[in-house]
Amino acid sequence: MNIKIKKILIFLLFSFLQTSSAFAGNLFLKSLGHSSFLIRGDGKSILINPFKATGCASNLDEPKDIKADFILASSKLADEGFNHNDQLMFVEPGIYKFEDILLNGIAMPHDRMGGRRFGMATVWSWEQNNLKIVHMSGAAGDMDINSQIVLARPDILFISIGGGKKSYDGIEASKIVKTLQPSIVIPVHFANQKEKNENCDYSNADLFLENMNDFNIKYVGKEFQINSKTIRRNTIFFLSDQINKSNSL
Repeated sequence: MNIKIKKILIFLLFSFLQTSSAFAGNLFLKSLGHSSFLIRGDGKSILINPFKATGCASNLDEPKDIKADFILASSKLADEGFNHNDQLMFVEPGIYKFEDILLNGIAMPHDRMGGRRFGMATVWSWEQNNLKIVHMSGAAGDMDINSQIVLARPDILFISIGGGKKSYDGIEASKIVKTLQPSIVIPVHFANQKEKNENCDYSNADLFLENMNDFNIKYVGKEFQINSKTIRRNTIFFLSDQINKSNSL
């Protein structure tokens, strides 16, 4: 049997055997800028992609004092895997378990050259508060069928949309969304329409929105909550300070 298929079957088996959380309350999310979030639920806090203020994150405050149970990072690049406080960090592809949370990291190219320029990124999927979460902000390459099987139908999908050298552009991201069919999409890595960064090669959200006509848009603050019982399908979450509402679909 193909090794990749074996890994997928093992992960799916673990997912089936994993006990669902008895607490299905709100999942708390806090945006820290760039592709970094603090996610709290099921009594666990996860820090996603802590960064150093460089490149497209050069005008942001570094998340230096954020404490979490562990970190999930797309790679060891400074703008998405900078471990300020030497906390437990998962960055390499593989299947891991932290207490009752099962983590699956899948390698995907961090560029459009099969990883030959920026290497491979790790796309993470896990369940928290009865919500399947996929974070693929570090990916920029093609997604193979094995990855599609594991990542399909998440409740929440974080995905880059602004293009540049190592992120999906709006068209590429919209195709990924239509393939994976998430309920909620949280875009990252795109030009803030209210704050320009001359050090960044991201475009704004317009191209992505032009290809997402079937989705509703919800504006949220930097801190927001999602509940598995009241989740609304086909919704894009934008931070209110990232985008001009008059320009969105």
